Amino acid sequence: MAAAGVEVFEAINIVVPDGLLIPDLVVIEAMASAEVTAVPAHDVLLVVEIASPSARVTDRKLKPQLYAAADIRHYWRIELDPAPRLIAGDLHGGGYAETEHLAGATARIEDPFPIAFDPAVLARR
Repeated sequence: MAAAGVEVFEAINIVVPDGLLIPDLVVIEAMASAEVTAVPAHDVLLVVEIASPSARVTDRKLKPQLYAAADIRHYWRIELDPAPRLIAGDLHGGGYAETEHLAGATARIEDPFPIAFDPAVLARR
């Protein structure tokens, strides 16, 4: 899937079997309507959570389980402490197989769309 065929939303509702979840970022296939307030889980290509001290347990344990149960294939978590890194999860067998991408090296990911960047750019300057 080409990156031009996707839309990125911040803090939008995702409808999952257990209710609604609001990730930090949601990537969905491009839609005609710009007034989206909620999307069904089956339309989601990728959810991204930015781990914060107040939500680390939720972002690391609870939300991945709920996203996996909703059959969302890709879950990424951005960790900024102690150093920026991207944990990219791909759904396998009801859970996410995670690959960690550390600052100082280029993370190259092909699915759900090709992207390459150094997680170091995620840190505030």
